[in-house]
Parts: sequence; structure tokens; C-alpha cells
Amino acid sequence: QEQVKESGGGSVQAGGSLRLSCDGSSFSFGRYCMGWFRQRSGKEREAVAAITTGGGTTYYADSVKGRFTISRDNAKKMSYLQMNDLEPDDTATYYCAANWKTCDGDLWSVTTRYDFWGQGTQVTVSS
Repeated sequence: QEQVKESGGGSVQAGGSLRLSCDGSSFSFGRYCMGWFRQRSGKEREAVAAITTGGGTTYYADSVKGRFTISRDNAKKMSYLQMNDLEPDDTATYYCAANWKTCDGDLWSVTTRYDFWGQGTQVTVSS
């Protein structure tokens, strides 16, 4: 089964950092745009960041610009989300997702454009 697997979540204090990893070794990783989404308790899943197949273009939600950085290593079939200056509102379950369609423009944030998802990794930020 094609899937991605997230890791790296945990509990940190506000202002701290975490690096999330996404293992895409089960599929043709380099052909997919990769995205990170999050879902806070009682709220809908929202887009956080995305990166094109070759890593040349990145997209970010306004709420994380300047704090989060998405990257990928196609040789290792891995995607990463470096999260700095974490805030309590960043507390959520974070999901990695793969998208074989274009992720240019506004399409990067549309959840239905993504083909498969990881199980999620929990991030908790305390004040």
C-alpha cells in the first residue's frame, strides 16, 4: 500500500523547535508534490505548507510564514517540516500528504488534491 509516515512530533514549550519528517519510501516520491497539513482539536484539517516535486517552489499558510520551512530530499524519499518559534496555537496533529497533481498556485492547499496521507504525528506546544 502506498503511504507516507510522519515522525518527529512531541511536546515543547513556546518558542521551541521541532523537525517533522515524512517517509515516502513506499512510492515514486520524486513524482509527487508533498504537503504538510494539521488538524487542531475540534477543527477542520488545514494546509500548512507544500513543496513541488523538485523542491523549487514552496507554499505556506500565512500563520506559519517565517517560522516553518518545508524541504525534501528526493534521494532519501523524505520530506521535512522544520518548525521554529512554536506557539500554543500550533498544537495539532500534523499530517504529511502526497499529491501527483500540480500543486502550483492555490491548488497546493486543497486537501482533495492529495492522494494519500500519513497517520499523523502529535505536536503539543505549551505556554
